[in-house]
Amino acid sequence: MGNTYGYARVSSREQNESRQLAALDEMNVPRNNIFVDKQSGKDFNRPRYQQLLKKLRTDDLLYIKSIDRLGRDYREILEQWRILTKDKKIDIVVLDMPLLDTRRGKDLMGTFLSDIVLQLLSFVAENERENIRQRQKEGIEAAKQRGVRFGRPTQPLPEDFKHIYKKWMAKEITGVEAAKQCKVARSTFYRWVGKMRK
Repeated sequence: MGNTYGYARVSSREQNESRQLAALDEMNVPRNNIFVDKQSGKDFNRPRYQQLLKKLRTDDLLYIKSIDRLGRDYREILEQWRILTKDKKIDIVVLDMPLLDTRRGKDLMGTFLSDIVLQLLSFVAENERENIRQRQKEGIEAAKQRGVRFGRPTQPLPEDFKHIYKKWMAKEITGVEAAKQCKVARSTFYRWVGKMRK
């Protein structure tokens, strides 16, 4: 029997991986053998995952909380699963899906069932990602149709803008001074100038 490892992933630095770590602790995975990435699962170019790949040896065991923590791209999940189980010759256990435990059913039927479940779950994970993207797009479109504006709200022109603008045009003041008098950033002042000229 080789070493035991765990892999956890959250999509951003704001998200918390504690649920995944607790599940790996329950499996007695040594903390120094747990690799955590705080990065999107769109591909496998993740620093901690790549470090884990280099450490894994034949007969090692890898625990993952759920298949979407491994990745989100259907084809890439299948490719990584092949690399881990066939090339690296390790066992993988997906804690949320007991059927995805390569230690069980090493015969042809067990491998066949595991492959079917993996393909189905990988497809579902990617499909859900596509659905989320589509819902976001539809939500943004619906909000725009209701008049919701995205981005920073536009600042109203100061009452004395025309006076400041005329002084700036006459080269009595610089753009920096004009922006200070308007109490805005220089870029905002120049944006207002562009609108004024139109």
